[in-house]
Amino acid sequence: MAQTVVPGLERRLKAHLLGEVEFDAFTRGRYATDASHYQIMPLGVVAPRSVKEAEHALAIAREEGVSVLARGAGTSQAGQALNSSLVIDCSKYLDHLIELDVPGRRCVVEPGIVLDELNRRLKPHGLWFPVDISTSSRATIGGMVGNNSCGARSLRYGNTRENVLSIDAVLADGTPAHFGPIAPDLSDLAPASPLLPLARDLLQLGAREADEIEARFPKVQRRVGGYNLDSLLPGRNELNLAHILVGSEGTLAFSSRIELKLSP
Repeated sequence: MAQTVVPGLERRLKAHLLGEVEFDAFTRGRYATDASHYQIMPLGVVAPRSVKEAEHALAIAREEGVSVLARGAGTSQAGQALNSSLVIDCSKYLDHLIELDVPGRRCVVEPGIVLDELNRRLKPHGLWFPVDISTSSRATIGGMVGNNSCGARSLRYGNTRENVLSIDAVLADGTPAHFGPIAPDLSDLAPASPLLPLARDLLQLGAREADEIEARFPKVQRRVGGYNLDSLLPGRNELNLAHILVGSEGTLAFSSRIELKLSP
């Protein structure tokens, strides 16, 4: 259902953000399409110049009762980048390589960096992010995380989920949280950690529904549809809460920083 115009939303966004805030019909029309055949007119479009600005936009939208849609390059073919929400365009400015650890074969990026650009910057160090999808010249890492993209070499290198180490994200209520490896008993989370109650609920869900998850989830390597509830099953060698965000199409949190595993 289309969201109606929210009085004051555009004014508040323009007052607090340096990035573009567009509510005109032409801009909304451009963001009403992606690589699919679907068409949905968004409420408006914001292109924040920093993660902090994106967080401001999320806070304003939350206060105004408006849903948001984080968007990368719009290369998906099933309409995942379309909604009647306020679109947060990550591809224009949130495209930085924040950290590169060559010996550790890892890097931290913002969600809007394009895969080919990332690999171009990694090449002098003999590294790359090996999820080599066909739209690599324009697809963003954030979009690939949302999709749990695979690529032609996924049988060797795995899909995006298997190459994401951690994610810094903002929850729907504005709480920042770090999603990454955790101990099964949650002993590595501080009592005051905002992630603790969420992690406890997720692990309880995995334990409670273990039989159903085992019975229903396809035993195939390139399964990318739906939430990765199998990552919550008890008895796994490694529990990584970032894997529950991968493939969730931005429905669970806004990913602001993504730590990737690199390959030589």
